[in-house]
Amino acid sequence: MATSASASLSKAVKQQYMELPQGDKVQAMYIWIDGTGEGLRCKTRTLDFEPKSIDDLPEWNFDGSSTYQSEGSNGDMYLIPAAMFRDPFRKDPNKLVLCEVLKYNHKPAETNLRITCRKVMEMVEDHHPWFGMEQEYTILGTDGHPFGWPSNGFPGPQGPYYCGVGADKAYGRDIVEAHYRACLYAGVQIGGTNAEVMPAQWEFQIGPCEGINMGDHLWVARFILHRVCEDFGVVATFDPKPIPGNWNGAGCHTNFSTKGMREEGGLKIIEDCIEKLGKRHHYHIRAYDPKGGLDNARRLTGRHETSDINEFSAGVANRGASIRIPRTVGQEKRGYFEDRRPSANCDPYGVTEALIRTCLLNEEGDEPTDY
Repeated sequence: MATSASASLSKAVKQQYMELPQGDKVQAMYIWIDGTGEGLRCKTRTLDFEPKSIDDLPEWNFDGSSTYQSEGSNGDMYLIPAAMFRDPFRKDPNKLVLCEVLKYNHKPAETNLRITCRKVMEMVEDHHPWFGMEQEYTILGTDGHPFGWPSNGFPGPQGPYYCGVGADKAYGRDIVEAHYRACLYAGVQIGGTNAEVMPAQWEFQIGPCEGINMGDHLWVARFILHRVCEDFGVVATFDPKPIPGNWNGAGCHTNFSTKGMREEGGLKIIEDCIEKLGKRHHYHIRAYDPKGGLDNARRLTGRHETSDINEFSAGVANRGASIRIPRTVGQEKRGYFEDRRPSANCDPYGVTEALIRTCLLNEEGDEPTDY
């Protein structure tokens, strides 16, 4: 099993230093999305006080030519603090700071989808849109081989692994437990975890979150997962089809509701939304992975609990449909629906914004409206 060299460094020695007092200084780790739209970067600065809100945090900058975000001749990019969390690695009073990225001219970077998402969420705040996203991922060794799989072959076929228990069924639970507790400490709205259908594949759920908080909390949960995996010397991948063949892919099923859907008779609103979504399938497919649908094409085949990428479908309790209405929602005639199309490596800002544009702002066609 290939693990990183840094994982073998003594954590006990490191702990001696982490227990040293830090005086009245605070370490703030600034986190941002790089030019790939799915990679995360981070760096730390010292503050002279403990920030109580985003307004207390200074703007910062970085070299965008080294993050696929600018040319070397004009490399400065700006980090604008957007959301703050407790730091589960350095512990209180230190902070994790999720940032938006602006270019040298203070216009949003191409992968800064938060800025339009926030604008759209503010337009519909009276609807109180709630989201819950089910983030699937796969644990790999540093050689790219799934964690715990035989080095020259495959484990037994899918069947015993989903929500499985035991060393021959659950591969890498230590990472899941560490990530869960770190998210709770940080203040991330984590809802739960479970082992997934493919061995070494897991899922955590973030939500319910309202509006822009959905993207903020999921991105920080992803960052925490990458850092936990770094400590264990392994890699978490959000690739939507990490292993070709008869193995499940990885998605990010998105549950969505509004105040109206959650109230008496809300099923009618849900059905109206599904009708609108059906007329805008290709727009959503483009918004649901960082490569405009190319990544998802490997996953959405109509097999392995997915719908066909080229066809829109909906049904009650149907895990082979684009949109699933949970059985309890069908019975109670109110609640939420699940969009099963988003890829594991989607940008949650892009996904939630697309749902709002189609379902609440009644947009049509293959392009978003400019407000």
